[in-house]
Amino acid sequence: MSEDIIKRRYISVFIFVAGLLIGIFDGPAYWNAVMDKLAQKSGIADIQLLKLEGGLFRQFRLGLDLQGGTHLIYEADLKDINSTQKSDSMAALRDVIERRVNLFGVSEPVVQVEKTGDSWRLIVELAGIKDINQAIKLIGETPFLEFREERPEGETKKILEDQKNGLQADVDPYFTPTPLNGKYLKRSDVEFDNTSLRPTIGLQFNDEGASMFEEITGRTIGKRLAIYLDGAPISAPVVQGKISGGKAQITGTFTPDEAKTLVGRLNSGALPVPIHIISQQSVEATLGQDSLGKSLHAALLGFLVVALFMILWYRLPGLIAVLALTIYVSVVLFIFKLIPVTLSSAGIAGFVLSLGMAVDANILIFERFKEEIHRGRNLYDASHEGFTRAWTSIRDSNVSSLITAGILYWLGTSIVKGFALTLGIGVLISMFSAITVSRTFLFSLMSPRMTKFRILFLSGISH
Repeated sequence: MSEDIIKRRYISVFIFVAGLLIGIFDGPAYWNAVMDKLAQKSGIADIQLLKLEGGLFRQFRLGLDLQGGTHLIYEADLKDINSTQKSDSMAALRDVIERRVNLFGVSEPVVQVEKTGDSWRLIVELAGIKDINQAIKLIGETPFLEFREERPEGETKKILEDQKNGLQADVDPYFTPTPLNGKYLKRSDVEFDNTSLRPTIGLQFNDEGASMFEEITGRTIGKRLAIYLDGAPISAPVVQGKISGGKAQITGTFTPDEAKTLVGRLNSGALPVPIHIISQQSVEATLGQDSLGKSLHAALLGFLVVALFMILWYRLPGLIAVLALTIYVSVVLFIFKLIPVTLSSAGIAGFVLSLGMAVDANILIFERFKEEIHRGRNLYDASHEGFTRAWTSIRDSNVSSLITAGILYWLGTSIVKGFALTLGIGVLISMFSAITVSRTFLFSLMSPRMTKFRILFLSGISH
């Protein structure tokens, strides 16, 4: 037996063991169940120390349709928006909502724009958020930040007198609004006062806002400039001089958590158009689990049918392909958990489709292999030539699929992106599975003694 074959067999054993270990990583719950049973039967409690829990051994991240969550539909008020700008306004609205829910830790939110007749709607799906009221507050809550300059003393007295006599209402007698508000905010950060160590809010305006702030502070030197949030005064520092650079600071009695929450709300941005909710629905976890069970059942059934066909039609190479596909599944699921990828029904569909492409690559290789055998080549030469001839077809088909997945991910909505991501990852790993894993396993069997078992390498009803 040649040293090359021996080397390939060692590599094959390594790949097989690595695939098993990765499989344990993919499904730690099954490993942990085995450890529990061993500890129970043996009476050795320390066996449970081998259980895989936390960190990278967490469960897969699931989307709304599999995990449960909240489904909301909003209608946008675009009556004051020019018809040519409605599409851009809705795109901006979608971006703000996505940014807002991401800041609050909602994974892979689905935010889509839909036009129905003359009305524009925004569809929002939040996986893992079971409280609809919390979700509505999360979407619609927009902090209104504004700066107000101090009124002259005489004007303040007049407004207070008018309010006392019932002539005016809902007018701030002490401060008058300025054009500067949260619309011009570039970003905000949590800062800490050097003296008191209390948290403060640092504000950075865009170029237009910085110009306004410089002009306002220039004309209010020695006066108070109040900062209001949602109509309530937060602080009213005295302006010591003209401030350039577009930076301001909100001081108050914030706790660190309150400051962090406020910064998140400010950074999420104001909604570019008004919206109101027209439909709300809570997707129960039980429905998600039922959908997940059906998806996994369909994927497993499809894999078993394909595996049976490969073994019956391609015999020993088919068995090798099934083993390579099993390792392929382990590696892909490992990557899904490592990134992590949020799995939805669309994502699972992309994974199953990539599995079919991995099978297709093996079929191309084995068909080329069979053709070389029929031409009179020995098993070793036929296997080498089969892989060489099949590679260009595999490469071209997979590259075209990767280009398609890339375009879908770039231009698609969140659901389509999930499908494109799992498909792209699956296609990349399928190339490795077919060209490296299947090749290594097959070549490790190509010893001279295998010539007598030539029939195991033919396919279908061939002899």
